[in-house]
Amino acid sequence: MKELHMVAFILVMVGAINLGLTVFGLNLVGVVTNMVPGLGNIFNLVVGASGVYIFATHMQDCKICSSKKK
Repeated sequence: MKELHMVAFILVMVGAINLGLTVFGLNLVGVVTNMVPGLGNIFNLVVGASGVYIFATHMQDCKICSSKKK
């Protein structure tokens, strides 16, 4: 499960950074994924699923949040 959490966390961070860069008119993931039709949609779907996974498992994985629960 640790590997799944790390992959999901990295995907969420890449998605968040890319979303932040769109303020400046940059879409780095779009540039890379436009080379293969449909890859951008698949990437967005995987990043979204990763966000849901991180959201659902955050309380049990986060040391700060789990310590406040006790």
